[in-house]
Amino acid sequence: MRLTTRTNLALRTLMVCAVNGERIVRKADVAEAINASENHLAQVINKLGQTGFITTLRGRHGGFTLALPPQEISVGAVFRSFEADVPFIECFSETNTCPLKPACRMGDHLARAVEAFYATLDPLTLHDLVDCNTGLETLLSLDAQARMGDRMRCLRVQAAMSDQAAVAPAKAG
Repeated sequence: MRLTTRTNLALRTLMVCAVNGERIVRKADVAEAINASENHLAQVINKLGQTGFITTLRGRHGGFTLALPPQEISVGAVFRSFEADVPFIECFSETNTCPLKPACRMGDHLARAVEAFYATLDPLTLHDLVDCNTGLETLLSLDAQARMGDRMRCLRVQAAMSDQAAVAPAKAG
């Protein structure tokens, strides 16, 4: 299975929005950060807005932000919204010309496999991909000062988790 470029760009765009929190991001900034064509990205941004993943703002100071908290954006839902129009195999297409379709048993198996793929991604959220991911924050943050604040917060969270892990074996003994 291979994802379309649009799906790949959609996930990257959402990651830029998530890393940059409440900040309004611009298409040009995202295109530069994720190494994408602004023209191709415009189509992706339009669909992300139509499907309710982002809120777009027009005008001179326009751009876009996440329409939902990152914890509520399922990677499976994003993939489905971008991949639904692309048949996985010819027999899933309305314009199927395969002469084997009436007798072929493969279609049902592939349909279940594709659904299992999406079902695996459904519980994965945008938050899971970006939270305390300092490498990603370094690459995608459009604000150096905010990046440092997030990095410090993540270091505190990781230190607290390490402290809890160290205390747990001591209590067990």
